[in-house]
Amino acid sequence: MAQQLDCRGLACPEPVLRCRDLIRAQRPAALTVLVDNVAAQENVCRFLGRNGYAAASEQQAENLWEIRATATAQDAPAAPAAAPAPSRLGKTLVLITTQTLGRGDDTLGEKLMGNFLASLGELGESLWRIVLLNGGVKLAAAPGAALDSLQKLEAAGVEILVCGTCLQFYGLLDARRVGQTTNMMDVVTSLALADKVIRP
Repeated sequence: MAQQLDCRGLACPEPVLRCRDLIRAQRPAALTVLVDNVAAQENVCRFLGRNGYAAASEQQAENLWEIRATATAQDAPAAPAAAPAPSRLGKTLVLITTQTLGRGDDTLGEKLMGNFLASLGELGESLWRIVLLNGGVKLAAAPGAALDSLQKLEAAGVEILVCGTCLQFYGLLDARRVGQTTNMMDVVTSLALADKVIRP
């Protein structure tokens, strides 16, 4: 019988943390998680997928998703992989918390942010991840030069994480056009793993 977690009413990243704690303590073969918002649904599914579970979600009501997960064979020991070649470039993370760049005129700030994002490709292979928080999540939804640049960067292999709590706050969960919805645990982990953090 599947273990069940009722995570309705829990703020980010609590649903993911509850799943993590259960997996660490018991490693159930099957698991059902109830959540009440899209951000939690996406975050929990992605977390379970990264931790050896095949997960699928189904919307049961207007604000209710049921996520069913089954442990996969990923727990079996794998053959040792060849060590990756050392990188001289390191991992660069860009943390963006506003829709504009700099203080002063917002129209100018939006133009500067568009130019900044269009120039990020110059970092080459060292550009690893872009994290959008607070007002920065609007860049993932508003049509324009900034969104176009983010989509090009994502197509080139740059990971873009967009705060689910922030999207929900601004009413943009369904408007996101680039990146993946994320939670604060992923953000903190990303900051810890980065070799360099750029915050414009």
